[in-house]
Amino acid sequence: MSDEGVETAADARVAGADGTGPSQVLDVPTTTDEPLASVLRALRLTRLGPDEFSGTSLPQLTGRIYGGQVLAQSLLAAADTLPDDGGNPASRQLHSTHGYFLRPGRVEEPITFAVERLHDGRSFSSRRTHAIQRGKPILSLISSYQEQQPGRDHASVMPQTPDPETLPSALEMFGAMDHPVAKFLSSTAAFDLRHVGQDIYLRPAEEPTDRQMLWMRARSPLPDGITQLQHRALLAYACDQVLLEPILRRHSLSWRTEGLSMASLDHAMWWHRPVDAGTWLLYVEESPSAHGGRGLTFARVFDTGGSHVATIAQEGMVRVPLDARDG
Repeated sequence: MSDEGVETAADARVAGADGTGPSQVLDVPTTTDEPLASVLRALRLTRLGPDEFSGTSLPQLTGRIYGGQVLAQSLLAAADTLPDDGGNPASRQLHSTHGYFLRPGRVEEPITFAVERLHDGRSFSSRRTHAIQRGKPILSLISSYQEQQPGRDHASVMPQTPDPETLPSALEMFGAMDHPVAKFLSSTAAFDLRHVGQDIYLRPAEEPTDRQMLWMRARSPLPDGITQLQHRALLAYACDQVLLEPILRRHSLSWRTEGLSMASLDHAMWWHRPVDAGTWLLYVEESPSAHGGRGLTFARVFDTGGSHVATIAQEGMVRVPLDARDG
């Protein structure tokens, strides 16, 4: 199929931008179950043109946009510009993304998502997306999408772990704590986390290690109609909150370490197989290096059937006041 003159699903929908045509909001199913409902509303971007979208942000105690949110929004914006191959805009599936978090975003201000169509070949499409506030990018990423095709198959083997239903729930722990941050998390977290072994929310791990495993699942059932693309975007949304934890473990730090400062710097993901964000997913994480105020973490993600569904890499800033004094 020639790439010249290919009409996209977005082209057709934006043709009705005067209000007489199709909806200008991305089709993301809704639910009445909070806080998942708020996350799904944030993913329902408004289309401003064939390659431009706008979105809003979820509240955060820091006033800064949660990185996983803008990552997921950017992926959905890019995907909405894909070629409409034979009337099926979902025939090309998201398989990888590489992005940089450039500036902290402000939750009270809208975000503009500008998509650049880099390439549409016979098998792959590539897009660059800039998430913009006040005229400057806060996130820049490239994502790639592929036609469903046959090929050779092999995968990592999932390690043995306890059933997630037998492990302590982070949501239940936060709900039992009389602390403003815990109360905020217990009421707004859309995903339940369950660590295999000791968590590091309140105190460092008893033994330093650069590895950890945890289970994660949407807090309430996902509504009918969620597409595979949206499942993958929800995985991107959820994972950003846990990827730097192995760095903390390795250096006997916890989320309550005094003066701790953390921020995601760059993020890469590869989706290997279909994923269901509404079921338990196991994150097998390790941090091979930390230096100069930066740390790197890898994560392999498995479903309960043992299928290796995704791989993630992230480098982040991790600083504590003691580091500056030692230097």
